Amino acid sequence: MKRILILVALVVIAGIAGIVRSHSKAGDFDRLVSHNATEQVREEIRQSYPLAPGASVELSNINGAIRIETSDTNTAEVYVERLASSQGALARRKVIIEADSNNLRIRGEKGDVGFFERLFGSSPSEKLTLKLPREIALHTKGVNGAVIVAELDGPVDVRGVNGRVQIAAANGAAEFKGINGNITVGLKRLDSDGVTLGGINGNIELQLTPGINASFDAHGINGNVVSDLAEVSIDRSKHGTYSGQIGSGGSSVITAKGINGNIRLTRSTFASEPAESVSKDKDSKTN
Repeated sequence: MKRILILVALVVIAGIAGIVRSHSKAGDFDRLVSHNATEQVREEIRQSYPLAPGASVELSNINGAIRIETSDTNTAEVYVERLASSQGALARRKVIIEADSNNLRIRGEKGDVGFFERLFGSSPSEKLTLKLPREIALHTKGVNGAVIVAELDGPVDVRGVNGRVQIAAANGAAEFKGINGNITVGLKRLDSDGVTLGGINGNIELQLTPGINASFDAHGINGNVVSDLAEVSIDRSKHGTYSGQIGSGGSSVITAKGINGNIRLTRSTFASEPAESVSKDKDSKTN
């Protein structure tokens, strides 16, 4: 009996010690989170580079929004705003800029910090504002934020974006893959590569300039395909499959596959600033 009482006492003592220890750890963690949440460390990067018309601009692994303004210029102006909860958190990531007259590359990378800081610490965010020549080829990949772009006189390739994508105008080929957000893009002209849309979780608005000729082919669409334009004909052959013709058709093709949202074809009026999407919320879908 005495042994049983001793054993019970030891179990109770161990339980109390565990509760105290657990509470102490939780309290330390709460203080860390609260401390980080109340401090904001800010870093700004301002640079300008000569950039020739027709240059390639590549933006990748950006933890924040991107906004691009364009004009008839030969200079790229780069402004990066970085925010973090502390100076140590700011060091967990860095932004690399590489530039020459024909290329501008901006990417985010992990900073030179210890394993546990990288694993458990909060990551800073970065917001990019760029002023670029209108005549560029734009490539973005891995962006955790909105991508807002003014009128371009060149092709676009946008992949892996967690946020809305708005491009006032593109000229040539346009490709959008792995987008978690609504897309609005103006199309000035299509080349033989056409437009490719794949793996989109959101509504898509294609704003067409008068005179565009292309075929339309869509599969795996969980939504509707509609047109506001008299020169566009859209047919639905079966659930999630659409085909159509824009103008007189031709070799350029707009293809869409794996879209969880609606596709709308409308008229485009180009401006120097990005056009706001008129379909912000998903419309009702048909099965």
